[in-house]
Amino acid sequence: MEVGDDAVVTGADAPTAVATEEPTGTSAHDDDDDESARDRDPDDAVTGSALQMLYELEVKGRAPKTGYDRDLFGWRDDVDHNGCDTRNDVLRRDLDDITLKSGGCVVLGGSLTSDYTGDTFDFIRGDSNNIDIDHVVALSNAWQTGAQQLSEEELLDFGNEPVNLLAVESSVNRSKSDGDAATWLPPRKSYRCEYVARQIQVKHDYDLWVTPPEFDAMEGLLLDCDEDEFGNDDWPDRHDGDVKPEPAPEYEPEPQYEPKPDPKPESKTSGGGSSGSSSESSSSGSSGGSGSSESGTSGGGGVYFKNCDAARDAGAAPVHAGDPGYAGHLDRDGDGIGCEWS
Repeated sequence: MEVGDDAVVTGADAPTAVATEEPTGTSAHDDDDDESARDRDPDDAVTGSALQMLYELEVKGRAPKTGYDRDLFGWRDDVDHNGCDTRNDVLRRDLDDITLKSGGCVVLGGSLTSDYTGDTFDFIRGDSNNIDIDHVVALSNAWQTGAQQLSEEELLDFGNEPVNLLAVESSVNRSKSDGDAATWLPPRKSYRCEYVARQIQVKHDYDLWVTPPEFDAMEGLLLDCDEDEFGNDDWPDRHDGDVKPEPAPEYEPEPQYEPKPDPKPESKTSGGGSSGSSSESSSSGSSGGSGSSESGTSGGGGVYFKNCDAARDAGAAPVHAGDPGYAGHLDRDGDGIGCEWS
């Protein structure tokens, strides 16, 4: 499942693409128009607008998914070399009132107002992982519309492209799966123009194409939109973002211990001594058995996942430390939660 396309992150349920609230696969023009919408000249649209960019895109069917592997896109790498991985860059950019781990990269908490729904909710790292990072143009969609022709460096840039990444609630992101504009649009209607404009900008910048239904849905929507504006959405530097001061550390008072009374003198009878020795031995054996049991417990439980796609397919993502199948290669930021990202 994808976060855009690889919904990484969480959830045992398989993603399902859902229909939009309004039909999106139809053009705003009648079928008997003399001029085909797909033959329009870019000069018909405002210079620099999303509509003009759309008219400059090639229109054809999807290519096979053969050879697709989300790892080819290097998602979550530190491509901007600011010392922070892409997931935390997105969280620092999109969340308000964030709390950062010492070092200025890892976001421990904050508040998100979702572009897709308009809802506001808190993010607490490790707390059911309620936030995904969505690829606006899903990775598998990109692969089937031209990305398989990109170089290794270009794939890396695409996978970590700021304009193509948004922090959103996991539940909504899973409903999108790898859908394009013809099959899925954000529930929040007021954001749909910007959402489609982002998709067009990304496809235009990386020389990807659109399918005929995708083109019709995009054009039909944009013809009813106000003039679009594009933002760069550059990554923040380390420590940047709407960071709130860290609370002063709270120190608990050291426990006070009462002195133990002097032990009673031992009985001189041999029976009592034997009983005490037996009791100590039994207690020691019990304690040792318990300790041995703890050290023998394994978080892996004999389960192994090659990657997060496999963990999600098995309905095991996210995988927490101690869960069957948890391993370091699934937890790149080392916070004890594997496959939390999309």
